[in-house]
Amino acid sequence: MNAILKSVAALSLACLMTSTALAAEVINFGIISTESQQNLKANWEPLLKAMSEKTGLDIKPFFASDYAGIIEGMRFGKVQMAWYGNKSAMEAVDRADGEVFVQSVPVGGEPGYWSVIIVPKDSPIQTVDDLLKCDHSLNFGLGDPNSTSGYLVPMTFVFGAKGIDPKACFKNVTNANHETNAMAVANKQVDAAANNTENMALIQQNQPKAYENIREIWRSPLIPSDPIVWRKDLSEAEKTKIRDFFLTYGTEKSGGNIDEEKKVLAGLKWAPFRASSDKQLLPIRVMETAKAISKIEADTSMTEEAKKARLEELNAQKAKFEAELAAG
Repeated sequence: MNAILKSVAALSLACLMTSTALAAEVINFGIISTESQQNLKANWEPLLKAMSEKTGLDIKPFFASDYAGIIEGMRFGKVQMAWYGNKSAMEAVDRADGEVFVQSVPVGGEPGYWSVIIVPKDSPIQTVDDLLKCDHSLNFGLGDPNSTSGYLVPMTFVFGAKGIDPKACFKNVTNANHETNAMAVANKQVDAAANNTENMALIQQNQPKAYENIREIWRSPLIPSDPIVWRKDLSEAEKTKIRDFFLTYGTEKSGGNIDEEKKVLAGLKWAPFRASSDKQLLPIRVMETAKAISKIEADTSMTEEAKKARLEELNAQKAKFEAELAAG
């Protein structure tokens, strides 16, 4: 009887271990909400399906209403891998045990993309100076607070550079995803909004009439292309399968239909991926620190002693990031 019970227990344990192993091979892939979920699904599903087939892992899309939802999903283990912008990737690395391992490449082969400010085509606003008259007569659309191109970059290079708080400048400031901001500009629901060149290419493709009603008035310095981030606690076997998939998909090494794979990537406005690491986030860390410095400098509630100490700390941190960036 004891032998039988031991056999049953061993079998039960084996089943449990097998069940756990199978569950571990489900990879929830987070997709940041730059546009409607319907459009994102159509563009991403072919890539995720191919990833499932080639890796043998069960790759499932995970959508959230904002960037924070994907970051928190990764933080609590509900998301094992995700496409982020650089700002949200930095949050995932710092707060959610994330790690950058590959980087997207724009379909034209550019080294990155650009944040832009857009206005209706027939708007009298021609320049950033026209936009920043700050008489509370204009409505402005910012991106998600965790967006690189929709929030961090314009806040750094447009508003922070001139010491302007958007909420003190405009009649109304809203936060929305890239597609919503573009359509709001095209339909004259806002007077101007932040966006980026990758999303504008998608608007041109998917909403050509809306695109015709939009004009760019400002373009940022180059932003590193979007990273793909995984949780560090994925198994080495899973990481190897996933990395190999990304670095061969759409290339001569893929072993699949290369033309079809390139077509799938083109739907995302991308060429084949390239290897990357957390180092690609250094320009974003410099911008975030510069923004924090500007905020402290403008803070009238701090004592001079406290302000001096905090600024010394932030400037040292910024210098460290800049040195790492210069060192490559």
